[in-house]
Amino acid sequence: MSSDLQPGSTPKDVLAKVEAALYAAGRPLSAGEIAHVAGTVSERKAAAIAREIASAVNGNLQALEVVEYSGPRFALQLKAKYTQTARRFATRPLLSRAALRTLSFIAFFQPIASSELVLRRGSAVYQHLKELEEVGFIAGERLGRSKAFKTTNRFAEYFGLSTDVAAMKKQLESRTLALR
Repeated sequence: MSSDLQPGSTPKDVLAKVEAALYAAGRPLSAGEIAHVAGTVSERKAAAIAREIASAVNGNLQALEVVEYSGPRFALQLKAKYTQTARRFATRPLLSRAALRTLSFIAFFQPIASSELVLRRGSAVYQHLKELEEVGFIAGERLGRSKAFKTTNRFAEYFGLSTDVAAMKKQLESRTLALR
């Protein structure tokens, strides 16, 4: 790692910068983004740095993990079994309850037209759709004068779901039943 460092950077500095970026991003970072933070042009070297951090985090921390996704992309995240504990201390949710309900309708009934969402959820759905598109959880596709919405891979990764729509719906149904 030391042969490709920015002048004045130590290997520990580079690891710390990448670790900080993974923490602050709140989403998976690509090898290219990690390379930029690390001050290298090599995505292979960036992935190796992220894997080194993953090894340290996954081997020493109990509630946090670094997960590698295809691409390669890496995310520092809370392990699923600690979500309820952490949720009590979270200051501001990423999305409102209403936007989450709209998101659940989209996930269950995708692809779903915006007109259908308005019928089921009311006119406030337009603001929800804007929020959901901004965070990258949904994508809209023109369908005549309307738009049809579906979830994105980012949605699946964020919530730990399959990217296959049929498998995702089964996972959501089983989680819904488990909560009852």
